[in-house]
Amino acid sequence: MSQETALILFEFVALIFALSFHECAHAWTASYFGDQTARMLGRVTLNPVKHLDPLGSVILPLVSAFAHFPLIGWAKPTPVTTRNLRNIKRDDILVTLAGPASNLLLATICLVLLLLMKVAIPGGREAVLNAAFVSMRIEGASLQGQGAMYPVALLLYSSIVINLLLAIFNLIPVPPLDGSRILRHYLPYNALRAYDNIGGFANLIILYALMRTGVLNIFYAPAFGLFNRLLLGS
Repeated sequence: MSQETALILFEFVALIFALSFHECAHAWTASYFGDQTARMLGRVTLNPVKHLDPLGSVILPLVSAFAHFPLIGWAKPTPVTTRNLRNIKRDDILVTLAGPASNLLLATICLVLLLLMKVAIPGGREAVLNAAFVSMRIEGASLQGQGAMYPVALLLYSSIVINLLLAIFNLIPVPPLDGSRILRHYLPYNALRAYDNIGGFANLIILYALMRTGVLNIFYAPAFGLFNRLLLGS
């Protein structure tokens, strides 16, 4: 197996867990605010089988990865019956924000674990640094000759990359992403009708353009840079 293939597999595992955690966060938060729809459908779980979409969670991410696009995807939307929420506008926004917030939380937990590995475990510093360099595709970084901690470090670092990307990507106000659900609450009626009529194919074109033109990176790069400075700066 080539180094690039191995790295893609690590990132894919991180993506599957990140998507499951994201949708579970939506479902749990909806349940907390009074809507039990997702709970009754078994969505308050980290079991990927309950959340994953074959196209968006498996096929598209793998095709994107091997085509050298960002490893991104989606899971089955978590159903929310807004009339069951105690405060429809406020609670729906909080339920929506729970998904990106959960990915930011996961990225932060992985950062803390890598910092602990780096300072508290013999050989941890080398494992963390090499995992970061391999993940960033820095020339000369290699999977060869690494110890037992290295796969853990690589998975944790890949999880930072994937979860930060998912958190920021999902806040884009383009249907069906979380950002669009938040924006809907602030649009006037006529604008809302036009917004809801944007077709799925048009949305895909818009999202593709955002990724290919580097617009997404305007928001992703500062967050990723901050995490990297905290992890690799000393």
